[in-house]
Amino acid sequence: MGKTKEYTNGETTIVWEAEKCIHSGICVRGLPKVFQPKDRPWIKIDAASTDDLVSQVKQCPSGALSYYMNDETDRTSESLETKIEVLENGPLLVYGTLKVTHRDGFQETKNKTTAFCRCGSSENKPYCDGAHVKKEFKG
Repeated sequence: MGKTKEYTNGETTIVWEAEKCIHSGICVRGLPKVFQPKDRPWIKIDAASTDDLVSQVKQCPSGALSYYMNDETDRTSESLETKIEVLENGPLLVYGTLKVTHRDGFQETKNKTTAFCRCGSSENKPYCDGAHVKKEFKG
């Protein structure tokens, strides 16, 4: 199990799984007052509204950021529109719940956002590990 941190504002809790992060910077560009990677702690959860936090976390391409509502009756975190997005010079993002079958037959369920490698350089295929940045992938 990798390093996991939780940040809460009382209404929602953001969960960060460091080993999943591909450092796309989408969170930093989307909410720069909240996501400040050079600071510790790097997530300033009180710098934005819960709605803005949830919206930004849903855009995380690797699934390293997730959230849950602290009120157990609120099922907001369970609903995510299924869609596919091609990031310029980056991975293919698939939002929603997926059953992924690997070449060897191993199956796993991925929730929220899954980033699939398009450059061919990932050491974590079929998933993106950020190798496209060093390769200067264009596509």
